[in-house]
Amino acid sequence: MTKLFERSTINGMELANRFVRSATWEGMAADDGGCTPKLIALMTALAKGGVGLIISSHAYVSPEGQAAPWQLGAYSDDLVPGLEAMTKAVHESGGKIVMQLSHGGFFANAKQTGQTPMAPSEAAEFAKSPRKEMTVDDIRDIVKSYGAAAKRAQNAGFDGVQIHAAHGYLLSQFLSPAFNRRNDAYGGNIRHRARAAVEVLQQIRQVVGREYPVLVKMNCRDFIENGLVVEESLEVAAMLVSEGIDAIELSGGILVGGKLSPSRMGIKSEEKEAYFQDDARAFKKKVNVPLILIGGNRSYQVADRLINEGIADYISMSRPFIREPDLINRWQAGDLSKAACVSDNMCFKPGMKGEGIYCLTEERERKP
Repeated sequence: MTKLFERSTINGMELANRFVRSATWEGMAADDGGCTPKLIALMTALAKGGVGLIISSHAYVSPEGQAAPWQLGAYSDDLVPGLEAMTKAVHESGGKIVMQLSHGGFFANAKQTGQTPMAPSEAAEFAKSPRKEMTVDDIRDIVKSYGAAAKRAQNAGFDGVQIHAAHGYLLSQFLSPAFNRRNDAYGGNIRHRARAAVEVLQQIRQVVGREYPVLVKMNCRDFIENGLVVEESLEVAAMLVSEGIDAIELSGGILVGGKLSPSRMGIKSEEKEAYFQDDARAFKKKVNVPLILIGGNRSYQVADRLINEGIADYISMSRPFIREPDLINRWQAGDLSKAACVSDNMCFKPGMKGEGIYCLTEERERKP
């Protein structure tokens, strides 16, 4: 008997099934980060397609934190009406949606922001252009920006927020010894390197309250030299749980040289799916909040096993939903063939041209 279509709750947020759309950059926002009809249509399609929980694209919490063009923003009250239109459309389609809150930090896009990117440390070997090491006041300002963005999400009707602390964005940089070489209260041992993430959670809780779902996306490990390792990430998770985090989405890898490791490409067999599942087992032994597992999930059978064996509580996917926003409805209707996504990453090419991401491979297959 499958548990995939059981109803469940995360801090009072009721979900229709155990499938999550993991946040991604869609390249569909306005130049100023505003929500657009195209972005609303995508989120609506996901809700109508049966996704239990939609996590929106990573929204930058302050202007200097923008990481990519046409990225969703949450840095200004002026953006709230557009965000409210998004949540209204999702709710009218029967869905639930959480906003992911992010700051590019080291990987902020200077061409977009017009500013030198701020980072925990300079870490010059990772960049071809200058980086500004953050002062303690800089850190405190950004912590407040996360709280203000979370309040905007709450006011706009989002069902919760997710703190992005994975993949080499700012809070992930603080956690990683490869990027964080500070010798103050925000650097050194893992408890100090986790301080920024903990303070962000504390600030968000202060403004949204205890009854509002707050999730985190974090790395199990960085998969780079001198990066975060699983023993440290488990310690971070325990700290966040003690501060009231409601669920953890587990991922891995840091964006270096334009690529994440392990590779997200070429997932052609069930054996290559769920490539963070061993670390997920370790997390399930140590933390007592729901675990959402991302990482190469493509097959109904693998998802069913992960849930039934207690390796994860929710199954998260991103690229499969780019090609098939109605994948979950298809599976629930009895067509259990694997997701049509071929894991070639071609979907991001049109996004970088300002067209928004879509499955370029599917488009080519349809042409005579």
